[in-house]
Amino acid sequence: MKANSVTLPAKDPSAPKFWRDDALSFVEARSIQDGRRICYARHSHETFSIGMVTGGRSIYLNGRVRERIGAGTVVVMNPEEVHACNPDGDQPWSYRMLYVDVRWLTQLQHELGFSQNLDFRPFSTTMSTDGRLYAGLDRLYAILTDAHAEHLQKQGAAIAFFSEVQQKLNPAPVPIAEANHKLVHAAEYIAEHCTRSLKLEEICAAAGLSASYLIRAFKERYGMTPHAYLINRRIQYSRAQLRRGHLIADVALEAGFSDQAHLQREFKRFVAATPGQYRYRG
Repeated sequence: MKANSVTLPAKDPSAPKFWRDDALSFVEARSIQDGRRICYARHSHETFSIGMVTGGRSIYLNGRVRERIGAGTVVVMNPEEVHACNPDGDQPWSYRMLYVDVRWLTQLQHELGFSQNLDFRPFSTTMSTDGRLYAGLDRLYAILTDAHAEHLQKQGAAIAFFSEVQQKLNPAPVPIAEANHKLVHAAEYIAEHCTRSLKLEEICAAAGLSASYLIRAFKERYGMTPHAYLINRRIQYSRAQLRRGHLIADVALEAGFSDQAHLQREFKRFVAATPGQYRYRG
């Protein structure tokens, strides 16, 4: 099967390049040559995300972590973990990212001996300067995006790298904090109904919470307001539809945005790319 490599023309070094392959649907890649004009709002992904700064410096936010990072740094974001990585002043910086399907990674954890009764086990590490980890991620990115590499080579390289990740970043079980189940219900309600207009009152009713508590505690738990969480979920929905080749205008309305321009604005804020750049399949 031919890989659907999403690589944009390199005329603009600040333009993102996306790579995807239908035969390796569990992983997606992105790279930026010059990120000085790339700016993300705080956001999260349904996927596990791991990336590397290949040049220059940037400011990395992950939960309460705020660090200036440079070339040689690997960043790690668990699913739904609110984060952002943006320019440090006008200094040039470049990076590469991989977004990995949680079900695929959870299955790998089970195969490596983690309890079959557990869901995805999150990583406690948010960043690393381990040289071998950086080199391994760089090597995997090169193999995945190589148009001449065979499927077996790419799949084997992914399994080998993420098996190593389990040992380097999370060698011991990480205790999971007890969740406020009502807040979880609120988040689940927003996620389930993200494509339509939601009122604060109905979210509160679904979760059994007062408006004042929801506004205060939701941001503390998820790192963003209920409205920002709603928009972030719509963006995740839009990315999935764009990957399937749906028209941008159709996706905008399906996702709950008022029009294509609205999707364009929010997509650029959360993904630091336009829907057209993300949808492009070469």
